[in-house]
Amino acid sequence: MIQTVLVPTPHGPTMAAVATPSGAGPHPAIIIIHEWWGINDDIHRIAERFAGEGFLALAIDLFEGKSTADAGEAMQLITQLKTDQAVVTMKATVEFLQRDPRCNGSIAVTGFCFGGAMTLAAVCNIEGIRAAVPFYGLPMPKYLNFSGVRTPILGHYAQVDPFVAPDKVSAAVSQAQAAGVSFTCHFYAGGHAFMRKQDPHAYHEESAHLAWDRTLAFLKQHTQA
Repeated sequence: MIQTVLVPTPHGPTMAAVATPSGAGPHPAIIIIHEWWGINDDIHRIAERFAGEGFLALAIDLFEGKSTADAGEAMQLITQLKTDQAVVTMKATVEFLQRDPRCNGSIAVTGFCFGGAMTLAAVCNIEGIRAAVPFYGLPMPKYLNFSGVRTPILGHYAQVDPFVAPDKVSAAVSQAQAAGVSFTCHFYAGGHAFMRKQDPHAYHEESAHLAWDRTLAFLKQHTQA
C-alpha cells in the first residue's frame, strides 16, 4: 500500500510516495526517481514491487506535486526543473531515510529516463548511497564527476535510443571506471523506456524482466547492512 509522506528539505517539504515491506525490519531502502511524467501509477507500481522484495521504497517527487500524461507538458516540467535544487532534495531524502527507524541505514537509488539521469547526479554528488541503478538516463556532464565516488552502479540502457545515445552512455561508463568506480552497464533490445509497463508502445517484456532480475541481484548484494 502506498502512503504519502513529506520529506523536509532546505527549500520546503517535498512529497514522497512510500511503500513499506512486510515484516518487522529494519529494511534496506531504495529511493525511486520518476520519469518526466512525474509520480504516477507506474511509479507507485514500481515502489510496491520493490517493497514486495523487502525494500523500504520511497518515490521522491522532484516536480513539486505536478504530473502529466502529455509529452509537451512533461517537457515543460523538465525545462522548469533546476538540477541543483533536485540534488538538494535527493540529499535531504537520503538523510530522511537515515533517520527512519524502518530503514537499516543501507540506501540505494534508482530512476527511469529523467530519473535515471538524476540517479547518476545523486551518486556523484551525495554521500550515503550504497548502490545506484540508473535506467536509460544521463545528466548534464557537469553533474558527472566520479572523483571520490565508491558507490557501485548498475546501468540499464537501450541498444538503440533516440534520447540517450549509447556512445554517450559508454563514455560515461568509461569515465567512471577510469575514476575507480564499479559501473556495470547492460544494453537491451528494448527501446527507450522499456520498463514502462503501462505503455504498450515502450514496454519490452524480455528486456524488462532481465533488467529487473539483474537489479534485484545487484541490490541484494550491495545493500546488506
